[in-house]
Amino acid sequence: MNCRTIIYFILLVSLSVVKAVPRSYRETEEKTSIGQHFSQLQENNFKAIAMIMFAQYVQGGTFGKAVKMAEDVTDLAKRCAAAARDNPDCLKPLDRIFLDTICQEENLPRFTDCCAKKDPERNDCFLSLKNASRGFISPFERPNAEAACKNHSQHQHPLTGYFIYEVSRRHPFLYAPTILSVAIRYDEMMKNCCGSAADPTHSLEECFRRLAPKVVKPVKEDGLRQEHTCGILKKFGERTLKALKLAQISQKFPKADFVTVNKLVTDIANMHKDCCRGDMLDCMHDREEILHYVCTNQDILSSKIKKCCEKPLLQRSECIVNEENDDKPADLSPHIREFIKDKGICERFAQEKDTHLARFLYEYSRRHPEFSAQMLLRIGKGYEDLLTECCKTGAPDDCCSRGEEELKKHIYETESVMKTSCDIYKEKGDYYFQNELLMSFTKKMPQLTSAELIKFTKQMTTIGSKCCQLSQDKLLPCAEENLDLVLGEICRRHLTDPINAGVCHCCSSSYALRRPCMGKLEIDENYVPLSLTPGLFTFHEELCTTEEEKLQHKKQEMLINLIKYKPQITQEQLTSVTAAFTAMREQCCKEEHREACFVKEGPELIKRSEKMLSA
Repeated sequence: MNCRTIIYFILLVSLSVVKAVPRSYRETEEKTSIGQHFSQLQENNFKAIAMIMFAQYVQGGTFGKAVKMAEDVTDLAKRCAAAARDNPDCLKPLDRIFLDTICQEENLPRFTDCCAKKDPERNDCFLSLKNASRGFISPFERPNAEAACKNHSQHQHPLTGYFIYEVSRRHPFLYAPTILSVAIRYDEMMKNCCGSAADPTHSLEECFRRLAPKVVKPVKEDGLRQEHTCGILKKFGERTLKALKLAQISQKFPKADFVTVNKLVTDIANMHKDCCRGDMLDCMHDREEILHYVCTNQDILSSKIKKCCEKPLLQRSECIVNEENDDKPADLSPHIREFIKDKGICERFAQEKDTHLARFLYEYSRRHPEFSAQMLLRIGKGYEDLLTECCKTGAPDDCCSRGEEELKKHIYETESVMKTSCDIYKEKGDYYFQNELLMSFTKKMPQLTSAELIKFTKQMTTIGSKCCQLSQDKLLPCAEENLDLVLGEICRRHLTDPINAGVCHCCSSSYALRRPCMGKLEIDENYVPLSLTPGLFTFHEELCTTEEEKLQHKKQEMLINLIKYKPQITQEQLTSVTAAFTAMREQCCKEEHREACFVKEGPELIKRSEKMLSA
């Protein structure tokens, strides 16, 4: 099977790749035909998109089968572009052609039921079979460095194609241009590492170890953000997702009028619906249309995105998202008291509730780039609750004005929480700040494993190192929006394997209130503490390691078990137990026979600790 052209599509992908992708089978068939797509994309680009689509749809299929299906569709497209425009197959929507190709393949019993359905139910059935859960497909094994370089020198193009296939089938919902950008990084890594293999001072293993994280970074980051957004859409619905995007876009483009911002919000929400369903063709087309609109309307949107719009498509979206907010209009008033004091607000609230609330959120967000989007949603929810109460018959005349005091109180509380967290981080540093988080979250969520607790609190600590050094006007958006990603991951973990009732409440009740809700959780009173079994606390010679990171990890595992054993532990008790442990470790690590010392002193430490904890 010939894969010689696989690599070239990566280098040729441009705006035309996505521009030519059709809408779906759901729309009229007066769209661009497969032959026209082929002519616009050219063979290498067309085959590339086909390869990703088949790998994402048929995750359990072999690489050879994915390549064969991609080549079959490409051959049809080539014939249609050349002369066979009247062939009925050439007039089908591209989605239908993809699914027909899969259904014509033999030895794919998993799709028999789906193939028996008619469109659009057939496509819905295929989408329902996409599985992004870890373990569905075995982890991608990293090959021996020397063998990988030898393979790369002999089979460069098929090897990169195989990498794309493996990434695509493990991430069936991942946006195709992200996969293409990962493939570019992969090929650059192979050339850099393998190209220097002749240098005796060059370590292949070290080169791959250093560059591999950069290759997979877009998969992890984009995949996490996409999963996060889809989680919000699934759990809290389109209205919440639109409110979030309204706040973010109003901050990004404060000069844009409400109608323009609202159009972008609707288009982006529709894009996410397609992307989250797994409709990658529609997803790509939606994204291209949004980018095209933004870049052709810079004059009414932002003066800051000109350089982004000049970049290749693969880099354009990320550039715009990361670009700083545009400057606020010079004539923008600092307050929006008309939403509180105008006599007609109750009438507007009654007649066009969602539009009125959206206008409030738009006006407030464009004035406050220093607030996080989640905080702006809480302010919007507070405004809605205020009008619900104050627009009732018989409400006091000064009812609405009380909302300003509540707003000031909420802003102060939020800023205080972030400031206090940063003060602790600056005082204690990464390791001890993470330990503070571990104590708090182990009490809130003792059902999580040690590995999960360490992972989540490590992510939160990284947020501290990233955000606490920023100026006050950048702190809140950085901290809360990154923390929201971690809390979203915890909530998705809860959906898979329920943690406890408190976490359930915070993850289910309100997206905007999720962070403060988690913050207010205390000890899980329904949790049954661990029993003091012989294996709960073990002490061995490995505690004498000079590798600080390994030692810290071991100590954090002990800290977690200590809290799971004694959730009500006080700071004084913890300090005493920690001091006793440190003394024992120092004593045994000085001994000639370290392991024997730990075997003897370990049980004694546990007995003394029990007395301290029962005091």
